[in-house]
Amino acid sequence: MKRSFLDINTDSHFPIQNLPYGIFSNGSASKRVGVAIGSFVLDLSSLEAEGVLHTNFFQSATLNNFIEAGTASWAAVRNRVTDLLSFDTAELRDNEALRTAVLIPQNSVTMHLPVSIGDYTDFYSSREHATNVGTMFRDPDNALLPNWLHLPVAYHGRASSVVVSGTPIRRPFGQTKADTAEEPVFGPTRLLDFELEMGCIIGKPNKLGEPVSVDRAHEHIFGMVLVNDWSARDIQKWEYVPLGPFLAKSFATSISPWVVPLAALEPFRVAGPRQEPLPLPYLQSQSDWAFDINLAVQLQTPAMQEATQIAASNYKYMYWNVCQQIAHHSSNGCNLQVGDLLASGTISGSTPDSYGSLLELTWRGSKPIVLPGGETRTFLEDGDILSLTGFAEAEQYRIGFGSVTGTILPAYNEELV
Repeated sequence: MKRSFLDINTDSHFPIQNLPYGIFSNGSASKRVGVAIGSFVLDLSSLEAEGVLHTNFFQSATLNNFIEAGTASWAAVRNRVTDLLSFDTAELRDNEALRTAVLIPQNSVTMHLPVSIGDYTDFYSSREHATNVGTMFRDPDNALLPNWLHLPVAYHGRASSVVVSGTPIRRPFGQTKADTAEEPVFGPTRLLDFELEMGCIIGKPNKLGEPVSVDRAHEHIFGMVLVNDWSARDIQKWEYVPLGPFLAKSFATSISPWVVPLAALEPFRVAGPRQEPLPLPYLQSQSDWAFDINLAVQLQTPAMQEATQIAASNYKYMYWNVCQQIAHHSSNGCNLQVGDLLASGTISGSTPDSYGSLLELTWRGSKPIVLPGGETRTFLEDGDILSLTGFAEAEQYRIGFGSVTGTILPAYNEELV
């Protein structure tokens, strides 16, 4: 097994088999491209400037230039970086000055949004999640709407409010209407929720009018990130008919700072759930494109000294896989572009502890979560810190995504609205 000259723990999210890309800064230096390796960031911008990398796309504050270079460049850079970090390669290992300059401790850097996101689409591809929501809000015997088993349902989100992990989340305002009220009111949401999701970053565009086939869709994926699509459930309930979510979702969507390349996830591809009825031919995937990625949700309230896990799930539970999502998204000729974010939708499993939102975990607030120390939660309160983590696990290493974290801030001063 390939190993690095750096001392990397077996439970690290960032072994040499991973090498995810991100945008970082430290001190007064500008934003630049790096790769996570163990507890360090490898500065690709500096390696390029020194001529160690014979490339011309890392002097940038986003990954878009690199992504646009295409699959051959992705493979070449991955191979070169792997070689530089390998135990049996002296070039970086034995050059103390260069090593000190380009290997920067992760705890000393600030991470930034890794890509310039032109468009954001949020899918609704977990059968368990869709069934739970349909059971809560409609007829339990007909929880799934007629179209759900035939196509990957989705809506277009707001790209401008996609933020990197660590960005505080301000409690949003919106209209809500209680079931017993005659008129709606305007104010801060009382039912603030998270959604455990993963997302793919589009790496190859398709021309307007030219669909992407389901069996070529993987060629259009650069990599994957963790996603938390924050949701205001009371605002959503009042506004979503007939066109779907709007203000309940557009206030913030958080993603992890490291983009894990598809090549690193290849060993973890697995078969997804059996699809019945068989999808229409354009959605019939001939390969396994689910991924065995363990996911967890942790919550820390202001009264708690440390976070506690409140849910655990797995990306392999998704009914509609990422290639089917891309094929359907582009089937009408919609032109996906480099840097676009496609989120999976909430990832829920079949057991109550594997549900991917507080809406499900507390069953619409009727079953509060009891936290260490005796506190309870039905939905998120001001000061709460919510974190999502995820990793795929092999026998001797993990391919991890780090975490995506947000702290809930009070609503904006009402007097200023």
